[in-house]
Amino acid sequence: MSRKRLIAAIAIVISLPAALAAFEAISFHIRNRNNRSMISSGEKREYLLYVPRSYDRTKPAPLVISMHGANGWPTQQMDLTEWNRLADSQGFIVVYPSGLDGVGPRVWRVGPDFAKDVRFISEMIDKVEAAYNIDPARVYANGFSNGGGMAFVLSCALSDRIAAVGMVGAAQTLPWSWCRERRAVPMIAFHGTEDHFAFYNGGMSWVAPHPFPAVPIWTANWARRNRCGTTPVESTPAADVIRREYTNCADDAAVVLYTIRGGGHTWPGSGEQMPEWFVGRTSRSIDASSEMWAFFRAHPLSRKPSSS
Repeated sequence: MSRKRLIAAIAIVISLPAALAAFEAISFHIRNRNNRSMISSGEKREYLLYVPRSYDRTKPAPLVISMHGANGWPTQQMDLTEWNRLADSQGFIVVYPSGLDGVGPRVWRVGPDFAKDVRFISEMIDKVEAAYNIDPARVYANGFSNGGGMAFVLSCALSDRIAAVGMVGAAQTLPWSWCRERRAVPMIAFHGTEDHFAFYNGGMSWVAPHPFPAVPIWTANWARRNRCGTTPVESTPAADVIRREYTNCADDAAVVLYTIRGGGHTWPGSGEQMPEWFVGRTSRSIDASSEMWAFFRAHPLSRKPSSS
């Protein structure tokens, strides 16, 4: 081999890792890009919209809003929750909004500066409703981790639009006393006892500057908000799952908590998770998305005044 050809071959070999990295980066961007954007509060905001083939414009369709965790993104949330599969069979539309992508990790601002994110979600609902036949009584919000914290915010700040909420491994960074909303909002939650990010029994975590509340206490507070009976009904749908439901609530706004014994910071039933050594065990005993959809379907928005 001539000297020039040898140098050229070496150059190709040396540049190959960089070329592959660039190819992977481009491929990742293509696979994970959002398909809608808008300006809200002077900021560019994006979201991923999924309209199933079963959508029938002559019939009002439910809208499910699903929010990713901190440093996540819409496509990741789509793969994690598998909402699209349910949308295909049930005929609802799904939207995966993106938290603000700034200097730090992509997050939902669930602290004192939550107003811009609430406005973004509200304006996003407006845009989807303008383009599709959405049933305003069946708009639901759910989220994972930091996105679960945002679901709580929406239940208080957009209670006139969000029929019910769902949370998985929710990271609650606002005190319960922050929520002044009196409307009884149905809520379903899933949380692992071995969640090492948002601790099941509460306390300081490396992912937040303030301690998280204990999940059972948080759920009981929500039940008080909904003016439910004080004694929850418990059942064991699987060996590693305890279901606790507060009933006799105002406007039939039930509150349900699925406790996953030994479960980590994961979405139960999903095949798409971070490595187990990092997030913990994923339960396959239940499918959080399917259970959540059944709960949502049973709780449309009540337009009548809440009972006192």
